[in-house]
Amino acid sequence: MSDRFFLASPPADGRCELVGDEARHLVRVLRARVGDAVEVFDGCGRAWPARVTTIGRDRVGLEVGPPQEAAAAPALLTLAVALPKGDRQKWLVEKLTELGCARLVPLVTTRGVAEATPGALDRLSRGVVEACKQCGRNTLMEIAPPQTVAAVLGGLDATTLGIVADPAGRAAGSLVGSHAGPMLALVGPEGGFTTGEIAAAEAAGCHRLVLAPHILRIETAAVAVAAAVWAAHAGPAPRASGA
Repeated sequence: MSDRFFLASPPADGRCELVGDEARHLVRVLRARVGDAVEVFDGCGRAWPARVTTIGRDRVGLEVGPPQEAAAAPALLTLAVALPKGDRQKWLVEKLTELGCARLVPLVTTRGVAEATPGALDRLSRGVVEACKQCGRNTLMEIAPPQTVAAVLGGLDATTLGIVADPAGRAAGSLVGSHAGPMLALVGPEGGFTTGEIAAAEAAGCHRLVLAPHILRIETAAVAVAAAVWAAHAGPAPRASGA
């Protein structure tokens, strides 16, 4: 795969421009030259093969080929997660992006310890772009504003399968695989959801599910949900040539 770069603005008339950090990385780190091949994507599902045409201090001009549409995601998953501390947030965003999660909502809970400040949200958004560049995903995972448990549950409708990660819940079984519509999963803080938060989730129609035989850290639980959804809804793997 060619080196990939995020476009702030889509191509026009077969041309586009990288600016800021994306342009500086291409020029100063990768030492790009006119004629070099790259790939660019717009974060909305499209990617283009491209060639460098001009190089400036903070801008790189590109000529692009025909767009390549992204494959549809197997399921629309929103994860509402009580953010872990520090670098664990970066790991969380990277893995959820790789697994196809559509939306991450920083969850405000009674026992939460990490605050979703504007600076933290900006870092999460940058992490999504970097993960998309690495993994080949062309649609950015949305980083939503922080919401309380009550606010997240208030947006749950009849078409959405609600899940709350709970060590005292029941095994997922076929529940995830049998639902073809959107899903919302809530993952609590290290100290777990309070009794009141669990009760509110159940009252809103959420299913309490256990994800593993042992207590999981926040980011592990979130990744376990995303992986289970992908595995349940992805089509069969393509057969190898000659198989």
